[in-house]
Amino acid sequence: MEKELDKYIREHSTPEDKVLEELYRQTHLYVVNPNMVSGHIQGKFLEMLSHMIHPAHILEIGTYTGYSAICLARGLKSGGQLHTIEMNDELNEMSTHYFALAGVADRVTLHTGRAQDVIPSLAYTFDLVFIDGDKREYSEYYDIVFDKVRKGGFIIADNVLWGGKIEGEEALKDPQTKGVVMFNEKVRSDHRVEKIVLPLRDGLMLIRKK
Repeated sequence: MEKELDKYIREHSTPEDKVLEELYRQTHLYVVNPNMVSGHIQGKFLEMLSHMIHPAHILEIGTYTGYSAICLARGLKSGGQLHTIEMNDELNEMSTHYFALAGVADRVTLHTGRAQDVIPSLAYTFDLVFIDGDKREYSEYYDIVFDKVRKGGFIIADNVLWGGKIEGEEALKDPQTKGVVMFNEKVRSDHRVEKIVLPLRDGLMLIRKK
């Protein structure tokens, strides 16, 4: 039933374009942990959100091979810019290649290094932040970016359902899982924001700064 529902969703959604389709395929062929790529439905959802918000400045933590950055950049205002941060410099050649193919290279600035080091150097107020980096550091990312998000701006966090492994004592024994759980609890108790968890793919948390 789940496969049939997934097929129905795809058939009734705008098809994945050729550039993203190729990027998705190449990621699965040549990159470790290809399940980290956003993919068609999540990517289209991020693109739609970006179009709705129509941001001037976007920050992404965790570029990977560039799929989500391309989707988000498509919703930018004219002259807008997406800053994306990736620790693994071995992925830069692939992501920049596909930024060019997708026609968003002039709207994307790729930073290599730790988000904790890069973000303080970015003198921007962001309309939209997408968190998809090291799960152990989610809470730290949140604290660092919060004051750089405009009032009424949005933070989106990926993988907040973490394959359903987020409840029970066992969840706190694995550092990655613990990072997701602690982040989720941190946001839940933060009265400065409104939030909703969406069961899309591995869970997206949509957060609006009041």
